[in-house]
Order: sequence, then structure tokens, then C-alpha cells
Amino acid sequence: MSQSRHVPVMLQRCLDMLAPALAEPGAVVVDCTLGLGGHSEALLTRFPEARLVALDRDKEALRLSGERLAPFGDRATLVHAVYDELPDVLARLDVPRVQGVLFDLGVSSMQLDEADRGFAYAQDAPLDMRMDQTTGISAAEVLNTYPPGELVRILRAYGEEKQAKRIVSAVVRERAKEPFAHSARLVELIRDSLPQAAKRTGGNPAKRTFQALRIEVNGELSVLERAIPAAVKALAVGGRIAVLSYHSLEDRLVKQVFAAGAATTAPPGLPVVPERYQPRLKLLTRGAELPTEEEVAENRRAAPARLRGAQRIREDAE
Repeated sequence: MSQSRHVPVMLQRCLDMLAPALAEPGAVVVDCTLGLGGHSEALLTRFPEARLVALDRDKEALRLSGERLAPFGDRATLVHAVYDELPDVLARLDVPRVQGVLFDLGVSSMQLDEADRGFAYAQDAPLDMRMDQTTGISAAEVLNTYPPGELVRILRAYGEEKQAKRIVSAVVRERAKEPFAHSARLVELIRDSLPQAAKRTGGNPAKRTFQALRIEVNGELSVLERAIPAAVKALAVGGRIAVLSYHSLEDRLVKQVFAAGAATTAPPGLPVVPERYQPRLKLLTRGAELPTEEEVAENRRAAPARLRGAQRIREDAE
């Protein structure tokens, strides 16, 4: 295992942001994206009175982080679940409200490093990309079976790929000869179908297509659309949420949920705003915070990260 795999992104900043809510004995913090357990381990270490509930849809990640977090005994509860299932998980554990929630929305570095999962475009691997390999359809199935119009929509919406039409027409032509199974063939096809100018910008030309496929295969944005409001709802008054996102689509979603919570819902022109219209959230970041240059130098996976935080300041209106 490479050491770089164990560097959680913006770790110190996340801990500092959640700290005021987690100092009290009996505080519960939820790590919605357990991965290899780097953030969780740091939370349990820094807040010795806190209890952790951690979710991951990847069984292999749960196994590995379970070993890592074993020294903390029953302070850590690990659950195989997708993060939009948070309300059900908390209900099963009989935890009505929590003091802290952390999301790190990056693909787990383990998944990027395990060649056979097909997340990375830098090495040839089966085109799978499922975070939970026990369920759902693979990236290969998406490429081989989706109608061309749907593939173009996915590449544009989730990959922000300007050359979506070119790439898809090449995919459709090639899949008719032989279905896609491995990533190297797709990377090569993307390289061949892009105009020269497009190849010179923004790193590996396959990056945007791989991101789009990953989001589609795992339903990431629709899951996130349900998960962030559910997490805000689970916060006790005074509780805090920190979200690390890695592309503009995720960040925009988080921003919208936080902004709505921090806004008054009063009709305009009221001389005094009644309690039920007052904001539920206070923003803890001005815009999105970025990693420091030093951190990016140490951990290249931190480069695209954007951190947003919010604190619950009152109950929802009945």
C-alpha cells in the first residue's frame, strides 16, 4: 500500500471545523464516506468523548477500515450503506440527532489504486467503476448499451465534456464491432477522437469521460441530492457539517442546500421576521475553502478539493 493512499484531504481543517460541536461527552459524529478510515481515525483520536458512526457502500473499504479502527472498540460503528440511507441507519441505531457530519466525496484512494476496479484511466483494467461491486451495472454496460443521446447527455452533464458528441459517435461505432470491456481501449478511443486543441488542456483527455461514467454508474449526484439535506436534518442544534467535494457539480449541490438553509424564508416586506422563517443554518465557510499549496504538493489528490461547512442554529419550522 502506498503511503500517499493514507493522506486524508484537508484533514486538519475538517477537524477544526467540526471541533466546537464534538467536545461534549456523548457527541455522535457521522463519517458518511468512510473509505480507508483516515478521517474517522482522526475524529476518534481528537475527540476521545465522541462516538462515531461510519458508512461506506464498499465492503472491501469496510473490512480494511474495520481493522484500522478496531483499537477504538465500541466507540466506532461501521455500517454497509450508501450515504443517502443515513436516516435509516440512524433510526436503526436509535440515534435521533448527531453533533457532526463529514462527507469526503472523492473516489476512495483505495479504489483508484486497486487496478482491477477500473476507476483509473492511467492503467488498463476492466471497466467496472461500481463502488459497491455486489450491485448495479458496470461502466462497460453503460458504454455498450446506452443509446447515443443518453451517453452524450451523461458526458456533458457529469463530465462537462465539450467533445461529448465526437466521443460518443466513436464509442457507438466501435462498440458495434466489439463491446467495450477494458479501460485502455476507451482511453485510446478518446485520444483519437479529440481535436488537437482539446488534448492540450486539462490533463488526461479521458478524465472527464471517466468521471461522467463513474457518476452515472454509482448514481452519485442523485444520491448526494438526497444525502446532504438528510444529513442537515439529522444535525442537532449546534451541530456542524463539513463537506469535501471534488468537482463543480457536487460543490454546486452542496452550496445550494447550505445557502437555502442559511436564508430566511420570510415573505419580503415583513417588519419583523417570525421565528419559523428564520435561517436554520449558519455558513462556516465564505464560499468554498481550498487546500493549501503545501497540501497539494504533498498529496496531488487534494488539488480539486472544495470544503464547505455549516452549523445548525435552530430547529426546522413545524
